[in-house]
Amino acid sequence: MTEPGPAPAPPLAGGLHAARSLRPLLDTVLTALHTGAAERNAPLPAGGPATVTARVRTALGDVLPTHGTGDHEALATLVHTLAAGAADPADPLCAAHLHCPPLAVAAAADLAVSALNPSLDSWDQAPAASAIEALLTRALAAEFYDGPGADALLTTGGTESNQLALLLARERHGPRLHVLHGANAHHSVPRAAWLLGLPPATALPTPTGTLDPATLDAALADAPGPALVTATAGTTDAGLIDPLDALADVCERHRAELHVDAAYGGALAFSPRHRGKLTGLHRARSITLDLHKLGWQPVAAGLLAVPDTALLAPLAHQADYLNAADDTEAGLPDLLGRSLRTTRRPDAFKIAATLRSLGRDGLARLIDHTCAAAHRLAEILDAHPGFELHAHPTITTVLFRPTPTDDDRLAALRRTLLHDGTAVLGRATTADGRLWLKATLLNPHTTTRDLDTLVALLEGSSHR
Repeated sequence: MTEPGPAPAPPLAGGLHAARSLRPLLDTVLTALHTGAAERNAPLPAGGPATVTARVRTALGDVLPTHGTGDHEALATLVHTLAAGAADPADPLCAAHLHCPPLAVAAAADLAVSALNPSLDSWDQAPAASAIEALLTRALAAEFYDGPGADALLTTGGTESNQLALLLARERHGPRLHVLHGANAHHSVPRAAWLLGLPPATALPTPTGTLDPATLDAALADAPGPALVTATAGTTDAGLIDPLDALADVCERHRAELHVDAAYGGALAFSPRHRGKLTGLHRARSITLDLHKLGWQPVAAGLLAVPDTALLAPLAHQADYLNAADDTEAGLPDLLGRSLRTTRRPDAFKIAATLRSLGRDGLARLIDHTCAAAHRLAEILDAHPGFELHAHPTITTVLFRPTPTDDDRLAALRRTLLHDGTAVLGRATTADGRLWLKATLLNPHTTTRDLDTLVALLEGSSHR
């Protein structure tokens, strides 16, 4: 009696037979994405955390079964479950966070990356991907800096970019570096100071929502030792932009360095209509940018830009199996100093595919349309007697609240919408202590009809 042979190994995503292996699985995935979204039929699954968790537990079953169910069943079940239980940023009523709907071209490009699985810690793992990253990062940095040495690093997002900015500043000025930031700054700034062993960061009051140059001037006059100022171009709560040029003037007078967290607002530089809002940005020693916000990329697509690649020298690192000195001298690119991470995906590829697809004018149109949608929502709310508008938007964030109401009822209203799955809105507390609903519009397909639907939904829910 002949013994059965070993089971054939599952197909791989790469190689000459990649298309034959992937195509039928992609059909299964795309079908499950459709059926899952149809089952949800809303921006968020209804029922809240307990209901969603129960559905996932039922679908998942035994996480590590004795015998597998096969590729198609596993994908059909789990992709359907994921889509049915997703917060879908492609739905116009999913507008809580800086969480964009990715463009199809970017997601498709990311599939190619997943199939080939390059890792940018050594050239021999990612020959073409490393060349694409080098060209892309320099091209993007040149959008913000004029010098020939402008460069940028790919990061996982604004948090990592801000941490790198503080790290590089610490290496230039030593462990006594004093970090100052507005109370409007992202939470990653003081956290990075703590992580890097720097003195506790100083938060300056921002009662108007932006950092006042006079406030900074007084603080720098009292700052002990070298100082790094972190300004913000696109605050998380209200999308406001600090007066960058005036802050840069103050920093120059006090010989302090300026870092600008432009994770949200930096992409305005690609729009002729809106780039004037970033006047003075080029004067920063480093700039944080996130294209998985106002750039429509799948997570992650963060960058840290600097005016000269020499500023990145402190990140240099050597591991013989990745960047041996003789290999580097022989011309193999040294990638290890391009990140604090070792293994990392070539996130530059999806960005490069998007920029090639859209071009400068196509990207500007998306930015302009999204900003216009936010202004239209603000106009609708401002004209409506049942709502109070905090202010007209600087970028794409609109703060508002039904009136009359109190903070407890407002918070409960937002949670009711989340539990029902009908709308996903954020919350923000302004300097005066008041709570507001937050709509962050990042969907370039949003129409005035969608905005009217959102307002009507809120109007009905607030009177329940």
